[in-house]
Amino acid sequence: MSQETLEVVRQAVAALNARDLEGYLACCTRDVELHTPEVFAGVYEGPQGIRRFLTDVEDAAPDFHIDIQDLEGVGDYQVLAFIRTGSHGRASRIPMATTQTNVYDLVDGKIRRIRIFPDHHQALKAVGLEA
Repeated sequence: MSQETLEVVRQAVAALNARDLEGYLACCTRDVELHTPEVFAGVYEGPQGIRRFLTDVEDAAPDFHIDIQDLEGVGDYQVLAFIRTGSHGRASRIPMATTQTNVYDLVDGKIRRIRIFPDHHQALKAVGLEA
């Protein structure tokens, strides 16, 4: 796993935190997919899907942000991102924080698919590190 691959994930997260759609998409393939837990929207596909995701995030929690706790390469083309998210509900102003593990699949140095796992063990299983 190259440092450049890990850096692409860092850049994408920084762009998401800055609500920089073009910066985020520059880190992704044209057919990028974002798989969120089913209790949310499911799958966001392509640039339009990513735009919709950012709009959904902004509508629900305008101060939503991701803090990367650790990044770990898996093979040559996958990255596990151990993260904490934080935000306040737009209407309620109730603080929300979660920990999750995201799996980033890369193709030609760009993010092709992101899978969000609220359960760390499910993410490890998804990349073949746990039975």
